[in-house]
Amino acid sequence: MLDANLKQQLQQYLGMLREPIELVASLGDDVKSQETRELLTTIAGLSDKVTASFDGANARKPSFQIRRASDHAAGVTFAGLPLGHEFTSLVLALLWTGGHPPKVEQDVIDQIKALDGDFDFEMYFSLSCHNCPDVVQALALMAINNPRISATLIEGGAFKDEVEDRKVMAVPAVFLGGEPFANGRMEIGEILAKLDSNAGAKAAEKIAGKEPFEVLIVGGGPAGAAASIYTARKGFRTGIAAERFGGQVLDTMGIENFISIPYTEGPKLAAQLEQHVAEYDIDVMNLQLAEKLIPASQVGGLHEVVLANGASLKARALILTTGARWRNLGVPGEFEYRTRGVAYCPHCDGPLFKGKRVAVIGGGNSGVEAAIDLANIVGHVTLVEFDPQLRADQVLQDKLRSMANVDIIVSAQTTEVLGDGEQVTGLAYKDRSDGTEHTIDLQGVFVQIGLVPNTEWLQDSGIELTTRGEIVIDDRAATSIPGVFAAGDVTTVPYKQIIIAMGEGAKASLSAFDYLIRTQPAEEKVPEPA
Repeated sequence: MLDANLKQQLQQYLGMLREPIELVASLGDDVKSQETRELLTTIAGLSDKVTASFDGANARKPSFQIRRASDHAAGVTFAGLPLGHEFTSLVLALLWTGGHPPKVEQDVIDQIKALDGDFDFEMYFSLSCHNCPDVVQALALMAINNPRISATLIEGGAFKDEVEDRKVMAVPAVFLGGEPFANGRMEIGEILAKLDSNAGAKAAEKIAGKEPFEVLIVGGGPAGAAASIYTARKGFRTGIAAERFGGQVLDTMGIENFISIPYTEGPKLAAQLEQHVAEYDIDVMNLQLAEKLIPASQVGGLHEVVLANGASLKARALILTTGARWRNLGVPGEFEYRTRGVAYCPHCDGPLFKGKRVAVIGGGNSGVEAAIDLANIVGHVTLVEFDPQLRADQVLQDKLRSMANVDIIVSAQTTEVLGDGEQVTGLAYKDRSDGTEHTIDLQGVFVQIGLVPNTEWLQDSGIELTTRGEIVIDDRAATSIPGVFAAGDVTTVPYKQIIIAMGEGAKASLSAFDYLIRTQPAEEKVPEPA
């Protein structure tokens, strides 16, 4: 199951264990159980600090618990085989259970340990899901560090009946105490914020004590990361406030056009960006949503960014890199059936629709690529495009048209996502060429219709925006407000590409540097006593 190279790497990792751990498996007579036995036997054979037994009593088979030998409450349970994207999660769970310290701030560990209550988590993942590892690892870390937290991490492909019964149609899917808790990618801070009612106040208090920055970057995607590195290298006090570090790259699977790197994946690239930023003295404030921009002209010489938790940050110069998000269809049924048949990530959720009929909405590169990927998994794909012809690259169109289980409908306006109250049952559309209305019977709808810039928070700031909501910038990445620059997908720069966003981030940073050295540091105006 593990090749020689992977075994060697795993053995090196297991050498980091500080105390013994136990693998306790519950197995049946099926093939997956045999593979689980083989995997656990292999792991136990690579370290004298690991033992494996096969007498567990978990009702889910195959499953296995990783627990600390000295404290059986410290551990986590996997149901199914955590391979593919989750092999790293398995390795980390082994290390953390064995006492190897995680690479998270101590105050996060303290917050986990301080949670007051009993929390029983179940989480479903798929082996092809690149959004799942963050959630798997967060829940594992919590269960290992707090005896009142349990986490069972379930590979949906091994428990299809259970997935069907619980109507799991999008991963990652998290249940708490048997009830739905959350869907989609979440970092540990987001999970803790949902459990700890004081988390927001604690974060706001921590931020409130920060001194003004010389440059504050709002947004942590490729543009923001590049901008921060360039600014820090100029010696300026730099901060990043990001809703989630990595941005939309975290939702991107295969990347084949990043020059000098033939192939990488979004989460991997995001991790590399984070590592590079960490090489510099940059204050990264993750999970911080910007809510309002108050220009320097209104607050006495420093720009102010107000955050959703009530705290605010100030800076001499700002670089806005808040990126974009997937555009919604905006039709009846889309919101009602989200995660119940309406999906936005074919790589994550495609395996849950194996053998079923689905639609992909959108005929650009993203839509056609999604349809190609899904055609290899599901029973049938119908691609629905609003325009009279597909807009994807010709090579992608040719590939799609060569697939036997794909239909293409153009000049089609989606009008409604249909369902039975619990899950998607079909799609309604109008033929734009003759006005006739049609329905398609299916079980899933994947929306791939472009991007919306994240600029709602700037509506009353004085920043010039286009009718589409993009930030208007000049050839130096300057906005309509002096000292405020912008870069990446949130701006009017054409061609929304990762490599372009990085270049624009660097440009914005150099422009901010030029602005700062040509202006005197502003003194905040202190209100005179009444």
